[in-house]
Amino acid sequence: MEVVVSVSELTTAAAWMAGLAIFALVFAGWRKTARATPQSPRAEPKVRRPRVPIGIAESTVPLYKPPNVIRRALSGVASLGIGVVIGVVGAIVIAFGTALVVITLTDLLKS
Repeated sequence: MEVVVSVSELTTAAAWMAGLAIFALVFAGWRKTARATPQSPRAEPKVRRPRVPIGIAESTVPLYKPPNVIRRALSGVASLGIGVVIGVVGAIVIAFGTALVVITLTDLLKS
């Protein structure tokens, strides 16, 4: 059993689904406010507790000291190495994907 669907039917169906999804989202949030309102009005509490201030400890800290030249050079080399590894892996993945597409399309042309 073979099912054949044209590109225009598939595009029309996808457009209908997207339109209905947008309509459902708009309809679901139509009456909702941007901020939730409380169910009951908030009144002043009848009994107030005294507010106790929170203590803040102040201490001196050393000022920022930039890293030395060797550490900066090592971080640059490490960043370069990570970039090269990610580039190589990405190139391998793209090459295999391109080869798979070319082989598949070539086989389709032969048949």
